[in-house]
Amino acid sequence: MNVNRSKQEGFSIRAAHAADLEGLLKLYQQLNPSDEEISPDLAASGLDAIKQIPSSAVMLGLLGAVLVASCTLIVIPNLTRGGKPYALIENVVTDARYRGRGYGTRLLHAAVQGAWSADCYKVMLLTGSKQPSTLRFYESAGFEQSKTGFQMRRMAARHDA
Repeated sequence: MNVNRSKQEGFSIRAAHAADLEGLLKLYQQLNPSDEEISPDLAASGLDAIKQIPSSAVMLGLLGAVLVASCTLIVIPNLTRGGKPYALIENVVTDARYRGRGYGTRLLHAAVQGAWSADCYKVMLLTGSKQPSTLRFYESAGFEQSKTGFQMRRMAARHDA
């Protein structure tokens, strides 16, 4: 997936590569601090598996060479809606030191554009957060809270106020 975007103010967006995993895993610690650590081999295998899904990517938002945000875009084949795929955005995180500057929003817009380029008919994003600031962030990025979500988990859900 080609996710290169303009480099306004030194900010750029691109797909993650194996060399990015160390920094990416550190950023993910801010997303789920209680997660058990993933081995480098398993992380590399997971990234390779995502890259094998057409039009899908772990997307990185970089300020110069500094990783400031990431999200994962997965494009899912479909047998309804005339065969148009749909997309899921997951693992959205912006480094706490860079929040509120628009980097996360620009990254989400790039992910959505990637989904539209793959001819997806919709993009879904779920959050377990109930924090008003998180919900405002997704709404201000153009997402609407319009469906009821259900889930079944093997791992305990993250609890934030």
